[in-house]
Amino acid sequence: MPRFRETVPIDDYVLDVLMRDLVGHDHQPAAFLAYLYLYRQAQRQKWRPVTASLRMVAAATGLSKSTAQIAAEKLRTRQLIKSKKDYSTAMPQHRVLRHWRQPVVARCATKGK
Repeated sequence: MPRFRETVPIDDYVLDVLMRDLVGHDHQPAAFLAYLYLYRQAQRQKWRPVTASLRMVAAATGLSKSTAQIAAEKLRTRQLIKSKKDYSTAMPQHRVLRHWRQPVVARCATKGK
C-alpha cells in the first residue's frame, strides 16, 4: 500500500509559467524546488506561514544548505515568498505568495501604492 495518498493541487501558473521563468530564464532550478516545497507546506497548513529553516528546506529538497539559501533569496527577490523572523536567531516563517490568484482589480489597486 502506498505511503502517500494525498493529491496536491498545484496552480497551472506554477507549472506553466513559474517553472519556465525560474528554471529556464533565471537558471535557478533550486529556487523552483524550494518554492514547490514551501508551496506544499503552505497548502497543508491552509496557506498560513511555513516555519522552516534553511536546513529543513535543504533536507526536504535534496539541496545543500547554501543552495537553499540562494534559492530563498531568489524567491524573496521575485516576491514569491515573504520571510520574517521574530528575533535574529528564530526560525524564519515564510509566507508563500501567489500574486496570480489576486483579482485583476486588486492587482491594479496595489500597483498604485
